[in-house]
Amino acid sequence: MKKIILAVGSKRGPKLNAVNEALGAFSAVLAPETQFEVVGVEVESGVSHTPASREELMRGARQRAEALAQLARENGAVWQYFVGLEGGLDVVHESASPYEIVRDSASRRNGRRRVFLESWAYVSDGARGHFGRSGGIELPEALAHEVLENGVELSVAIDRFAGAAGIRDAQGAWGVLSSNFITRQEAFRVAVIAAFAPFYNGSMYRAAAGSAGSGSGR
Repeated sequence: MKKIILAVGSKRGPKLNAVNEALGAFSAVLAPETQFEVVGVEVESGVSHTPASREELMRGARQRAEALAQLARENGAVWQYFVGLEGGLDVVHESASPYEIVRDSASRRNGRRRVFLESWAYVSDGARGHFGRSGGIELPEALAHEVLENGVELSVAIDRFAGAAGIRDAQGAWGVLSSNFITRQEAFRVAVIAAFAPFYNGSMYRAAAGSAGSGSGR
């Protein structure tokens, strides 16, 4: 039986389990009658310990995948897919409602800050790559302040807020904030399925590209 190996830029359980769960959903469509193996390899993301923007999250996920591809070239590893996963924050300034009384001029100008936890994936086959992400869950302002203004790593801050230890390798901040309706593993699973879509649903993406190309010539 044919075998495909996916390299994941982490050895953490929730991330590896998320990739395995995602594979369970689409592997038969991606490559029928094929055995899949997931290997975890620790690589650097090249971004801060808690990314604080969508751009930084995307860059971290992509750089993890690119680091894996570089390792494969150097070591001759037979990895067909390279998966980078990155979790962190996306900061959005919401426009003030016309019904809100906004006394502070900066708040009136910039809008209320809302901070969302997101999980991102980048998947590459060495020639092309695609992004996927989970949804987002809003952080309490006190927790956001601890991370963004005080520089505390999210994994440390969430342990303090929840009064527990090792949350990152369990349900994660996702689980704490959602009362375990959504765990860290589930958020990454969704991101991985989304990032793999152009590979397992390639006909749709090619058809969409062809349709856009023909329409541009009108």
